[in-house]
Amino acid sequence: MATITVSVSGPPDISYTPDLAKYLARIKRRHELEKLDTCLPEGFPTLLESELVWEGQSLAERYNWNYELTGSNIEEIEVALHHFQSLNKPLGQISQTTFPLPTLHTVLRQISQEIHTGYGFKILRGVPVSKYTREENIIIYAGISSHIAPIRGRQDNQYQGRPADVVLAHIKDLSSVVDTSKISAPAYTTEKQVFHTDIGDIIALFALGEAAHGGQSYLSSSWRVYNELASTRPDLIRTLSEPWAFDEYGKGKRLYTFRPLLYHQPVTEGNPERLIIQYARRNFTGYWGLPRSTEIPAITEAQAEALDALHFTAEKYAVSLDFRQGDIQYVNNLSIFHARSGFQDSPEKQRHLVRLWLRDPEHAWETPAAQQERWDRVYAGLSAENTVFPLEPSVRS
Repeated sequence: MATITVSVSGPPDISYTPDLAKYLARIKRRHELEKLDTCLPEGFPTLLESELVWEGQSLAERYNWNYELTGSNIEEIEVALHHFQSLNKPLGQISQTTFPLPTLHTVLRQISQEIHTGYGFKILRGVPVSKYTREENIIIYAGISSHIAPIRGRQDNQYQGRPADVVLAHIKDLSSVVDTSKISAPAYTTEKQVFHTDIGDIIALFALGEAAHGGQSYLSSSWRVYNELASTRPDLIRTLSEPWAFDEYGKGKRLYTFRPLLYHQPVTEGNPERLIIQYARRNFTGYWGLPRSTEIPAITEAQAEALDALHFTAEKYAVSLDFRQGDIQYVNNLSIFHARSGFQDSPEKQRHLVRLWLRDPEHAWETPAAQQERWDRVYAGLSAENTVFPLEPSVRS
């Protein structure tokens, strides 16, 4: 049964920062004015059962998400660092071969499996950041990460005005040192970052520095969010699985493209049933220096409610993690939403993360066809010679 929609004058009243009162009012209004669908899309599950379905309040009772590096682990990492430096190779050549970890390798491969088939995330804790230079920390980060997922993704296609495969991004408040009209994401501010996904299979974040106050990391199982909406609001599952107009910001000389936010992958001979949600709220609301174009079709009231439902349901079941200096967080971007609280820096303590987008061919999930072009922009055609790891923060082009 299709949802019967009653038009509301003008585009929905929705902004980047979710507003609970507006969300509850929209729910009430839509129930009063519309006949909402009571059936899930054909073939979609009523309930997902997996370790990927979890609630933050009880997760610590059954899962230890921290792996504390031991003294011998750190010694092995340092040997690998010196080995790579002795090769005089560019950073794009960092790999399992050039950064060998004969003992730790097995642990890191188990972490990759956990990310893809277990609870979906792991934190490696205890890299002695203050002992190394910025470049050495990045070598260590990329080297360790190559054993978890050997393929690095492109996060920008130019560096200092020239074409390049930029594989490292700095997540740091730059709002006081750059033109704020160039800031299009909260990654470069101290503001709260709402639940969302990035691009690619695995997000890795390495804490070079921590905030003076705030800056907690929040993770939430998108599978748990799905289960709640499937049981209470199947109409929103249908909305999420239908095409949405995404702002392409000029990529491929297109103003916008259509694709769903939610993808269901049935069981096949080689793969279990999977559910993937890919979205960033700012695509539909705009953010700071990059508002949503008025030439793009406005989102509907149903879509506005679905965006809020994703955020507030994710918030309900999230786990809160403190980012300590020396932590490396690895997250399955296909099954987990992430967010961040607002924070304050001080002259002595400043939140500074560096990010990699990774892929592990051994455990990789099938990429939804509608997302393949975006995945290719990240993972296809990179060369070691053209790879850049910026050592200093800047706003991506």
